[in-house]
Amino acid sequence: MNTCLLASGSKGNSLLVCSGRTRLLIDAGLSARELCRRLALVQVAPETLDAVFVTHEHIDHVRGLGVLSRRHNLPVYLHHDAAAVLADNQRPGRVIEFETGSGIYVGDLMVKAFPVTHDAQATVGFSITGTSGKVGIATDLGMSTRLVAEELCRCQTLVLESNHDEAMLRDGPYPWPLKQRIKGNHGHLSNRDSAELLETLCWEGLETVFLAHLSETNNHPGLARTTAEQVLSRQSRCRPRLLIGRQDQPTSVSVAN
Repeated sequence: MNTCLLASGSKGNSLLVCSGRTRLLIDAGLSARELCRRLALVQVAPETLDAVFVTHEHIDHVRGLGVLSRRHNLPVYLHHDAAAVLADNQRPGRVIEFETGSGIYVGDLMVKAFPVTHDAQATVGFSITGTSGKVGIATDLGMSTRLVAEELCRCQTLVLESNHDEAMLRDGPYPWPLKQRIKGNHGHLSNRDSAELLETLCWEGLETVFLAHLSETNNHPGLARTTAEQVLSRQSRCRPRLLIGRQDQPTSVSVAN
């Protein structure tokens, strides 16, 4: 499977996962026009997407969802609680509602949604499994639970939130209530939290780790990378490629063999 972060950060998020014959978009947090431009950069036409899956209804994950899905007649998979609170301009033409815990088959891929703690109506992470391996996605979560670790085990590719550096958040310009929200159990994972989760997920088959949803105000790519590399250097089971999600352009494509 090929995996690419089309955009990652507080202003918009979208992720592409492709197998031999199936193309899935996870979240549509940029405008439809910008999403199409980012897809073109990785040589994917939007009309060739098989489905869009949505983690939750926050605007940085659904900004272009309505226009993109209606314009290209794409089915959109949403947790039923998230579907109920979508704004009209983000509402897709074709909605397929799901519950967490069961497998959803699209082409040659099986997608499983699992609950994570975040201050939205119903936030989920995803595991996506195909014949060449498994991709695990967990962004926008305030804490890592045992369930999250279980669902993300034995992935060839991981997409993990690494939102903020704790000291930068503490000393930064955000008002105190917002700082409390970000570092709370329903907020976002810090670099240290992300690294601790990564440590539990290291195994001999792990090939690529994407660090996602970095705050432009409360984090720096070098800090996120260093924190993750410290964990990876303490173990000998795997040496995965480490990629940092960017807001302004797609990442390199990860290929799971």
